[in-house]
Amino acid sequence: MTRWLALLLLWPTLFVSMVTSQQVCSRPELDATIEVHGLQRFFNPGAEVVLSCVQGYSPLLGPRKIVCGASGGWTRTRLKCLPKHCPAPDMLPRGELNYEDITYKSTINYTCDEGYILIGASSAVCLANGTWSSSAPKCQPVSCGLAPIPQFGKIVYDELVRGNTTDYGTSGLYMCLPPYVVIGNARAKCLAGGRWSDPPQCQIVTCPQPQNIANGYKSNNDDRDFSYMENVKYGCNGYYVLDGNLQSVCQENGEWSEKPACKASCSVGILRGRILYKGRRLWIKELDPNRVLHTEIVSVYCMNKARKCGYAVSTQCIDGRLNIPDCFEEPSDFAYKFKHGSLPSEIEQC
Repeated sequence: MTRWLALLLLWPTLFVSMVTSQQVCSRPELDATIEVHGLQRFFNPGAEVVLSCVQGYSPLLGPRKIVCGASGGWTRTRLKCLPKHCPAPDMLPRGELNYEDITYKSTINYTCDEGYILIGASSAVCLANGTWSSSAPKCQPVSCGLAPIPQFGKIVYDELVRGNTTDYGTSGLYMCLPPYVVIGNARAKCLAGGRWSDPPQCQIVTCPQPQNIANGYKSNNDDRDFSYMENVKYGCNGYYVLDGNLQSVCQENGEWSEKPACKASCSVGILRGRILYKGRRLWIKELDPNRVLHTEIVSVYCMNKARKCGYAVSTQCIDGRLNIPDCFEEPSDFAYKFKHGSLPSEIEQC
């Protein structure tokens, strides 16, 4: 009994001595993606260990087996374990997907465009078996009810509407039953918040009898109220010229649009000399009547005394006012009648 007790006490020392003398191999230290099966801590020389990749990784190169050498070291391996790939995700209609990779443990995040609701998982993870944790979601448009209808009005949808719901982006045009008119935005749209844009109102709009314009006349002198969008045309008397729109329109605010104005003609304020008007060279007495209309252009002739040549200078009629250029020198009556060949308009032009 004493002998067996002594052997039991000596056994750890004897085991360590045996392990040390045989140069056993410790459990191999490998990349975290490579695993060794079993829980064995020490291996005798010649022992073989089969290597494999941890879950979610696939083997590349090799060999996939190492051997414990007599010196207590393991043979080398070129085994690489690469993360598995999941299928490339499809595009998300009416939405976006955000991801950096499609390998094991990678994540895809899904979002929908404004006006659309995500139906399904908002994210997916690439699993160890090379599949995504969830299928791709869908972006479903926000729903509105039917558009509100104003009193005395209706709406014409831009597309066929079935049932009592409409989708985001559905639009239409409001109309009013005569004699009512649309006051506000006639276009309507199903908004991202699930409601329709504010509808307009249907009102009867009239404008009072329009006023006439100075030096002009109007096409309608009826003493009455005028309906929305009715118009009155204007014209000018004599040599006056209409400046602005030909007509004024009754607007939705019950007021007339801006009326035109009648602009006055001009007389050419010289007594002697030649002018250039509408491409024709005329003596001033040939301009009969002495009138040019608003915005028309007339040229008079000036003298370049240094070069002894003539040149035309333009001036424009603006609402009854036509300024004669300062360079113009009106000839004397004698020069005009008997020496007109020496006038700036008749000599060589610069």
